[in-house]
Amino acid sequence: MRYVRAAAAAVLSCCLFGASALAQNKAVKIGVLDDMSGPYAENTGPGDVAAAKFAIADFGGSVLGKPIELVSADFQSKVDVGVSIAKRWWDEENVDMVIGVPNSAIAIALVKVAEEKNRIVMPTAAATSALTGKSCGPNSIHFIYDTYGQTKTIVNALAKQGGGDTWFFLTVDYAFGLAIEQDATQFIKAAGGKVLGSVRHPLNTADFSSYVLQADSSKAKNMIVASGGGDIINAVKQSAEFGLIKKGMRISIPLAQFPDIHGIGLKIAQGLLVSSPFYYDMTPEARAFTDRFTKEIGRPPSFIQAGTYGAVMHYLKAVKAAGTDEAKAVLAEMRKMPINDFMTKNGSIRPDGRVIRDMYLMQAKTPEESKGEWDLVKMVATVPGNEAFRPMSEGDCPLVK
Repeated sequence: MRYVRAAAAAVLSCCLFGASALAQNKAVKIGVLDDMSGPYAENTGPGDVAAAKFAIADFGGSVLGKPIELVSADFQSKVDVGVSIAKRWWDEENVDMVIGVPNSAIAIALVKVAEEKNRIVMPTAAATSALTGKSCGPNSIHFIYDTYGQTKTIVNALAKQGGGDTWFFLTVDYAFGLAIEQDATQFIKAAGGKVLGSVRHPLNTADFSSYVLQADSSKAKNMIVASGGGDIINAVKQSAEFGLIKKGMRISIPLAQFPDIHGIGLKIAQGLLVSSPFYYDMTPEARAFTDRFTKEIGRPPSFIQAGTYGAVMHYLKAVKAAGTDEAKAVLAEMRKMPINDFMTKNGSIRPDGRVIRDMYLMQAKTPEESKGEWDLVKMVATVPGNEAFRPMSEGDCPLVK
C-alpha cells in the first residue's frame, strides 16, 4: 500500500508540475540579466530593460497569441549569482530567452546551461570573443560586438597613424579583460609592435595610482585600458592626473562607450579612438530611438542598449516566423533572417553565433568641436563587418566544421 501511495503521489506531482509549466508557457518570456547598480550599470542595466520594453511594445506586446513578458535581475557582478538566477528562470519561471549579461565569465557559463536546457542566451553585453570561439554553443547568439572586433579596429588605426610600436596593458582581472589583452596583442604583433608589460586590476577599482605608475615606468608609447564602465573612467582620469597624456602616451579604450566618454569629459578624452556599431545620428531612425530613450532614461543610449532593442526585436520576429517559442526552431529562424533595424542593415548570424555587421571608427571631439553635452565623437571610418570580426575559420568553435 505504501508503494501505491508513493506512485500516486509521483503521478500527482508530475501532473501538477506539467499543469504549472503549461500555465507558464502561455507567455513568451524574456529575461534581462544585467548589472543594475555596479560598474557596468550605466552602459547596460536599467537602459537595457528600457530598450527591451520598447522593442516589446513596438512588436505589439504579443506573439503567436501569447503576451510577451519581461523579467529582470541584478547579478551583483558575481558569477554564481548570475548563473543561479538564469537557472531559476529557465527551470522554474519558463523564461525562453536571457539577454544582457555584461560579464564574460557568466556568459560563458550560461552558453553551456542554455544548451543543456534547450533555452536561448543572447549575451548582448558580454564582450569576450571566446563566445564565438572555443566557448561557442548552439543556443547562443553573440549579437552586438566582441573583443576581437573592437581591438582590431582601434589597434590597426593607431598603427597606420604611426607610433604604435610599444604598448602597455591596464587590464581588469577576469575573462573580459584578458580577452581584450589577448586579442589586442595579436594585432599589435602583426603590425610590428611590442608589448612592454601589463598589470591587472580588480573589477570596480577606485584607486588606479599604482597601476598608472607602472604604465608610466614602462616607457610604452601606448596604453590600452582593457576594462569597461566605471573602471574606464577612473583609469583614464587618473592617468591624466599623473601626467601620462601630457608626456605623450596615447591611451586606447577598445570597449569605451558614449557614457564613458561623457564621464571622462572631452577635455581629457579628446582624440581618443572609439569603435562602435552605433551612433545617435547615424540614421533618422537612430535619432528617433535616441530621443525616445533619452526621455525615459535621461541620457542617450550606449551601443549595448541600442543593440539590445535590435536583439529583442530580431528574436520576436523569429518566434513569429517559427510559429513556436521552442528554442531550436527559433534559433533556426534567427539564423535565416537578415537583421535590419535602426542600428544594423543586412546583418547576419554565422554558424558560430557571431552577428556580422559594420563597425565604425570614431574619435572623441575636442571641447571646441562639441556642440552640446552629448555631442562627443566624430566618424572617422567605416569598417565592413567581414573585416571587423574574426574569420570563422580562426575561432576554433566546435560548431564549425
